[in-house]
Amino acid sequence: MKDRKKIKSILYHLIVITFSYVMIYPLLWMFFSSFKDNSEIFRYAHILLPQRFNFENFLIGWRGFGGISFSVFFRNSFILSIIGTLGAVLSSALVAYGFSRNKFKGKKIWFGFMIATMLLPYQVVMIPQYIMFNRFGWVNTFKPLLVPSFFGQPFFIFLIIQFIRGIPIELDEAAKIDGCSKYSIFFKIILPLITPALITATILSFLWRWDDFLGPLIYLNRPTLYPVSLALRMFADPSAISNWGAMFSMATLSIIPGLLIFIFFQRYLIEGIIATGIKG
Repeated sequence: MKDRKKIKSILYHLIVITFSYVMIYPLLWMFFSSFKDNSEIFRYAHILLPQRFNFENFLIGWRGFGGISFSVFFRNSFILSIIGTLGAVLSSALVAYGFSRNKFKGKKIWFGFMIATMLLPYQVVMIPQYIMFNRFGWVNTFKPLLVPSFFGQPFFIFLIIQFIRGIPIELDEAAKIDGCSKYSIFFKIILPLITPALITATILSFLWRWDDFLGPLIYLNRPTLYPVSLALRMFADPSAISNWGAMFSMATLSIIPGLLIFIFFQRYLIEGIIATGIKG
């Protein structure tokens, strides 16, 4: 029996390691290709390790384009990701509290409309939104990418609602007896108790905004406003020779923030999703 368990354990780990390698291979190929010359990238694409580690690709890539270094693009990405995430999470928590703890006329109808917006593809609202923001004079600014996040995100609202419903209503009633208003109950009682859901929403929102390509592509035309996701596209020039080594080096740097967030906060992410699912 012990031998069978050992064999099963060995086979299990071999299968997991094999599939893990297949999944992570594209990232490894991109990482090692960032140290290769253009000719080596295509001539020896089947070889993972470079013949010689060329760190110059990182220097060339960091210089950017037209006097705009990649530090500007990283700064723009952090502005969009951090401010947008704060607005989305806080506003979604407030809206979720309103739906889950307060009674008002047409509550079910408004909740249904909110859920319906999750079913609409972005391509359906893309053109009307662009026309509206263009009339506001917001095109070529960060406003179209930041302002809507301060009015709640349907997915996060639904996620937090499921978590709040698992909190005993008796806590609210006890706070009312002590003289707390609805806003005091939210900030002093509900908000601290939904921390796992807030962390989950924060991680997802940051990753989604950091990787967003279509939004900046639609609303931003000035290179000084480009985030990293849009700046990487500038390396591929169909009218000239593309510096693939520099592009891969900057792409490698661009995944570091998301990778660090996932490594350090994956426990909170899993706990938040599990707790939300159980309490819902």
